[in-house]
Amino acid sequence: MSAAPAYTVVVPTIGRPCLAQCLRALAAAGGHVPHEVILVDDRPGTEGELPLAAAGVLIDRIRILRTGGKGPAAARNAGWRTVETPWTVFLDDDVQVRPDWSRRLAEDLRQAGEGIGGVQGRLRVPLPQDRRPTDWERTTKGLEDAAWATADMAYRTAALDRVDGFDERFPRAFREDADLALRVRRAGWFLVRGRRVTRHPVRPARWWASLSAQRGNADDALMNRLHGPGWWARARAPRGRLPRHLLVTGAALAATGCALAGHRRTAAVCAGLWGLGTAEFALARILPGPRTAHEIAKMLGTSVLIPPLAVRHWLSGIVRHRHVQPLGGPR
Repeated sequence: MSAAPAYTVVVPTIGRPCLAQCLRALAAAGGHVPHEVILVDDRPGTEGELPLAAAGVLIDRIRILRTGGKGPAAARNAGWRTVETPWTVFLDDDVQVRPDWSRRLAEDLRQAGEGIGGVQGRLRVPLPQDRRPTDWERTTKGLEDAAWATADMAYRTAALDRVDGFDERFPRAFREDADLALRVRRAGWFLVRGRRVTRHPVRPARWWASLSAQRGNADDALMNRLHGPGWWARARAPRGRLPRHLLVTGAALAATGCALAGHRRTAAVCAGLWGLGTAEFALARILPGPRTAHEIAKMLGTSVLIPPLAVRHWLSGIVRHRHVQPLGGPR
């Protein structure tokens, strides 16, 4: 059997406590160990040390780069552009590879033909066994079906070089992975799923996390400019609820406008449509969940705020990226 290709692991981080668990799991995955582990410290400042001791037997293979808060796309670019191995494996700092990960990664890379530019790992999100999952937990669970997620994604370094890596106009950990995958495929490479498995725990989140997540609608506007309206299917990305959010928000604005203009009946109809749309959205999030008082209150409050926030960020993205030139035809 031929030797597996060498690889380098790139982990962007903002110094979250979960990094220690990530490094500890990586060190425990014996077998085909990485040539190097590049930690890209993307904290705006330099306060505090990274938990390097957790890397155990890999500590001598760790190299640290600092990018000063430029975002995950820029951090990953800084990492892979210094890689000297044929393959670059991106891991997020909140994942934990399984003990057989490096052995299965070796199989994935060994079986990758010359036309394969990337091999995705399989993510597993553990959920509580004693209750129904919350809205945030179900959202994280969706990563198991996400295509080309850089939580565990191996790219041929030559493929990254050909497309110049990640587009740093994506400031968040959202859509930058789908954009890269589409450009790598357009450049002539194939992307496949491997056999290795990585655990992705649900990280703690504040109650307003679902509100902050609506910023991603601006990134969807950029994807539309770059890849055209058909990118959803090509990237295997869920379409989301933006069309419904547009209708609900439009009904709320129409109700306000009609009320101010003295058209009470029309205002009442529009207000009713807004109420029905908001109730449907809230129930869609409440019914699959644990239905505790805290979760219900959180879902009711955020379900009112999410539609206008989503529309606002989407329109902001359209305006901000209106001069972005589309890429070539789909592949």
